[in-house]
Amino acid sequence: MAGSDRNSPQPTALTVHQASKVLEVAFDDGAAFRIPFELMRVYSPSAEVQGHGPGQEVLQTGKREVGIEDIIAVGHYAVQPRFSDGHDSGIFSWDYLYHLGSRQAELWAQYEARLLAAGADRDAPMIVAQGSSCKH
Repeated sequence: MAGSDRNSPQPTALTVHQASKVLEVAFDDGAAFRIPFELMRVYSPSAEVQGHGPGQEVLQTGKREVGIEDIIAVGHYAVQPRFSDGHDSGIFSWDYLYHLGSRQAELWAQYEARLLAAGADRDAPMIVAQGSSCKH
C-alpha cells in the first residue's frame, strides 16, 4: 500500500492555507512542499479521476479556484480532503503527497499538455458524460 513503506519520508507538519489555496507539508527527510489545491484535485488518486486502469483517466478542468473544505486523517498513512466542488473520494498517501510536491513542475507540464491535446481549457467547466454517476 502506498505510504506504508517504513523507509518512506513521513510528514512532520501539514498546514492547509485557505487564502493561497495550498497544502503545505513537511517531511522528516527535510523536504517541504507547497502543493496547490488545484494540482491535488486534477491529480486526485481517486478512481473517479484516475479511472480503473491505464488510459481511463478523466481530464479535470475548472479546478483553478477549488478549495479544501475539510481534511481528515486516514490511519497513519494518508489524508482525505473534501474539495469545495464536492470531490471527496481521493485518499492522498504520504508517498503520493511527496510525489505531487517533488514533481510539481513535471506534473503541471503533463496536465497542460493533456489540456492542449484535448482542446480543453484549464478554466472550462467540467463536462460530465450522460449516465455518469461521478461527482466532479
